Formats: sequence, C-alpha cells, structure tokens
Amino acid sequence: MWDTSKDYRLKVAEKSVELFIKTVEGSNLRGSWNKKQARVTAKQMLPTIQTLYYSYLSPEELVKTPQMDKLLEDADSILEDLGGEGYYQKFMAEVKKDDREKLELPLAKIKFFFNIIHGLSDRISLGEIDDPIMGIDICVGEIVSVSNHPKTDTLKVCNVNLGQRAITVITNDLTVKDNDRVGVSLLPPSEFFGLTSEGMFLGAGEGVLKDVEGDIGSLPQHIDLAAFNETRNFVDQFIKE
Repeated sequence: MWDTSKDYRLKVAEKSVELFIKTVEGSNLRGSWNKKQARVTAKQMLPTIQTLYYSYLSPEELVKTPQMDKLLEDADSILEDLGGEGYYQKFMAEVKKDDREKLELPLAKIKFFFNIIHGLSDRISLGEIDDPIMGIDICVGEIVSVSNHPKTDTLKVCNVNLGQRAITVITNDLTVKDNDRVGVSLLPPSEFFGLTSEGMFLGAGEGVLKDVEGDIGSLPQHIDLAAFNETRNFVDQFIKE
C-alpha cells in the first residue's frame, strides 16, 4: 500500500496552494480581477488535497480520482478569476515601469502554483517514489542569454528556454554562457538583490552541469544523483515552512 500521507508531490501541492493564498492576500495586484473568489477557490483546494493524503491509493489509482480532476478545475477557475491566460501581462500593465520589478516575485509565485497543480498528475504518474525532488518539475533547459546582475558581481542572470516557456534563473556560477544545456529545478521563486529567480541549476561540486542530456523541457538523462541534493534540501525546507 502506497502511503499517500507522505507523498512529497501532495505535500508540495498543498504548500503551493498556501503560497498562492498568502501571495494574493499580501500583494498589491491592481486591475480588474476577482480576488475574493480566487482566495475562496484556493482555500477549497486544501481539503481536497487532504482527502488525497488519506486515500492510500496507488499512484495509478490516485491520478484517476475525482479529487485530482477537482484540483485542475479549481486551478482553471482561479486562472479566470485572475483575468485569463494573459494575467501576468495585465497586472504588469497596471503599474508604472519603475514598479514592475516589485511585481515579478509575487507573479512568479502565482505561476509556480499553477505549474505545480497542472503538473501534479504527471509527477504522480511516475510511480511510487519517496524522494522530495518528485514534488517539483526538473527539466532540461537551454541558456538563451546571460547578463551580469546589476547589483552584485557575484551573480549571473540567465534567461533559460524550457521549450514551452522561458524562465529566469540567477546563479553564482560565473562561467555559464549562452547555449549551455542545463538541468533546472523549478523551485518556489526567490529574490536575489531585487531580481526574481524561478529555479535553480543542477550542479556537481562547485559548478553548474552544462552539458545535460535530454530534450528541452523533458526530464534530464544520465544525471548523477548527487546533483539533486541541493534541490532535495530546498524542497524539504519549502514543505516545512
């Protein structure tokens, strides 16, 4: 029997919902959107996840439950409450150019919430795996551009292509360059000296892995397990917050 109460994928899903609620309650997101209904729907997702926690179903059975369907329906409903697929651009358009940097972190947290819920079934379908890294997406990315962080010379700001979308990753590996193929852990967004990072590169030793095998946007292939250690620590920390 699979112990769903300890499934990291469900734990991260629950924390992502809580992060979303905290973000919309604490952020000054302007414009025409249904904040009250978005919060109500998000709070309704928590008991749904609790039901999954204590179902003790196999991963194969879990993805077929009405609760999994309900989570997706609720996420889609929240997306509409925010203004639809273009919510990010709409919120950005409501503030002055100089204030847009302040919105990047809360909007990245909202994006993280949607990614976690929309990808939950795919992660659970991978089977009975008791590992924190299963709670998030890890994929192959290609660095499109690298720039210096404007406020420190110890960090680089990377624009990374993940196939279906692009994200920003801030790294302390100063040797990264355009066209490097990297492994990316899509962690809860963090801020580094005012700029938002949407993930972390897999690494070994003191550097980033720069020749990762696999299709862009897919799971990395032939990666040493040690490269995931830092990701495990971050996921564990996120769950305990």
